[in-house]
Amino acid sequence: MPGMVIFGRRWAIASDDFVFPGAFELFIRVIWWIGICVLYSVHKGKFNCTGGGLLHSYLLVLLILLAAIICAVCAIVYISMQGTISNPGPRKSLPKLLYTRLALYMPELVWAVVGAIWVSDSDLRCERTVVNAVFGTVIASWVIIIFTVVAVVIVFDPLGGKKTLYLTDGINRNLESSQSGQLFYNVKKTATRVWETRIRLLCCCIMQDDDHRVAFTSIAELFRTYFSDTDLVPSDIAAGLTLLHQEQDKVENCPKEPEEILCHSPQSHVTDDLDIELENAAHYMQFAAAAYGWPYYIYTNPYTALCKLNGDCCRNSPTDSDIIGGDRLNFHFGSILRITGLQYRDFIHISFHNKIFEIPFFVALDHKKEAIVVAVRGTLSFEDLLTDLSADCEDLTLEDVLENGFVHKGITQAANYIYRRLINDGILNQAFTIAPEYKLVIVGHSLGGGTASILAIMLRNAFPTLRCYAFSPPGGLLSKSLADYSKCFIVSVIVGKDLVARLSMPNMEDLKRRIVRIVANCNRPKYQILLHGCWYEVFGGDPDNFPTELDGRNQDALTQPLLAEESLMMHRSPSYNALEDESPLNSPPQYPHLYLPGKIIHIVEETSSKRWCSSDVKYIARWSKETAFGNILISPKMITDHMPDVVLKALNNVTEEKASCITCRIEDFHTNVI
Repeated sequence: MPGMVIFGRRWAIASDDFVFPGAFELFIRVIWWIGICVLYSVHKGKFNCTGGGLLHSYLLVLLILLAAIICAVCAIVYISMQGTISNPGPRKSLPKLLYTRLALYMPELVWAVVGAIWVSDSDLRCERTVVNAVFGTVIASWVIIIFTVVAVVIVFDPLGGKKTLYLTDGINRNLESSQSGQLFYNVKKTATRVWETRIRLLCCCIMQDDDHRVAFTSIAELFRTYFSDTDLVPSDIAAGLTLLHQEQDKVENCPKEPEEILCHSPQSHVTDDLDIELENAAHYMQFAAAAYGWPYYIYTNPYTALCKLNGDCCRNSPTDSDIIGGDRLNFHFGSILRITGLQYRDFIHISFHNKIFEIPFFVALDHKKEAIVVAVRGTLSFEDLLTDLSADCEDLTLEDVLENGFVHKGITQAANYIYRRLINDGILNQAFTIAPEYKLVIVGHSLGGGTASILAIMLRNAFPTLRCYAFSPPGGLLSKSLADYSKCFIVSVIVGKDLVARLSMPNMEDLKRRIVRIVANCNRPKYQILLHGCWYEVFGGDPDNFPTELDGRNQDALTQPLLAEESLMMHRSPSYNALEDESPLNSPPQYPHLYLPGKIIHIVEETSSKRWCSSDVKYIARWSKETAFGNILISPKMITDHMPDVVLKALNNVTEEKASCITCRIEDFHTNVI
């Protein structure tokens, strides 16, 4: 439902969003009203004291005021339950009810002030229990008023006034006119400034330099362009996500055709290659996880980690020149030692330095695999998050390999930083001087996986035998030409429905389009969608039977938005390809498709488990194509499948299962021979 217009401006709340907060307030008010009635009836004859008449009047007026508020809230809840997300017609009277409810806040505020003055009067000589009870009602009044003010601040939209002007121009507005063009330009400029302010407030605890300011502006533009063409409130997005999840589960539960199953049967040499890469990936994932330092070690060993790290903090550590950045109490390095199982002497260089576009990494000797390992840390700070969100594209030119290719701007700058450190500071030269026969392996998880991939592409010409293992890298990373080029030396490992591995601007545009379409087509009230969605996510059951975007429509018609969808769009979105040429706004820009790096190993649960809290999960691994990650899948595990401990657990599970199968086959062979 488009954001509601009250007091001549748009708010970040819809007319069907008052069911749950209204029901909660109604519950509190009714309990409060009953409590005051009981208080008044019990102490009815005890107000014949100094100041008792004032308390008596306060309770009577408060009872009447609460009764009026209860009636208004009941009406608001009832009206808010009517209609659907895209059909607000039955709720057209809600703004008038809200004006009435807001009008009741003024006498409530005045009466709360009066009650506070009367209760605190030193001349009051009434029974202490009566005074305390009235004091409790005064406190309750102030608590509700404060919460109401906080709620108003939360749903306040700084762009509400400008969006209202833009929306009320109607369908017949002439977007080619200079007036409309200037108005839309002002909306874009203000929106960018609002997003930039929000990002600055979020990052207020970090030092901000020129790089930060450039990143803030770039990210603000990104957010502005993504949210500029729809008029969805947060609850609409929540409803759309839960509907998409249920629709997705209905499709997954459909029986597969036999031909579809047969076409995925692996060949033997491919399976052997997969087994080798899985064994290597399980080994190197420990290095990628170790790059996170003590937060990861404590997270995976909550009961014993602090005791073990306290024992390490007083031991000898490498000289200060070997460690860049702060590591108070030696916790980071102690955690890396315990996770990797290496010795102090095995580390060539360790950097905990962390700024925007400059992320921590370490270089170590892995004697088990005879490799020089460069492990890059994933997202663990606000600076890392800003690097992730700097998602513009830039060219990466490789001599004698490709003319050019598009890459993720923020991650590429992080890779450039590590490249300069490895080459210009002579770190790799030092490592190969110690172990000249070792091979170079670059690993990382999440942001570290993306950085490791681009770094591997940069170093490929100088180190032809280089290998890279990228665990859960971001989806919007490399153009098709670079992704194909990297297949011979990069392996990406993705677990389940990992959200980050599917994140790219085209995928986000597709998700927005699907959300708009499914909430526009749904014929259920929003509160029912959210209630059933919460039940489904927690307890399981059957997906809800809601109309899908294909119901009653042919495929050609799906390229055009429905009238209900247009009501959720501030202007025609370029995410509808059929309207791309018609859009006069040239916003948001069309982002090129970026893909995951290298060959992709996809690890999924062997038996699909609906609930995120299930334990003893078994996994299977298979080679996959980058096109399999062309859309975002909604699941309670879309976040947990990205976590480094889950990735390591899945890899260990797969390798252990394959090892046990090989052992079983050998035992069966010996039994048959005997």
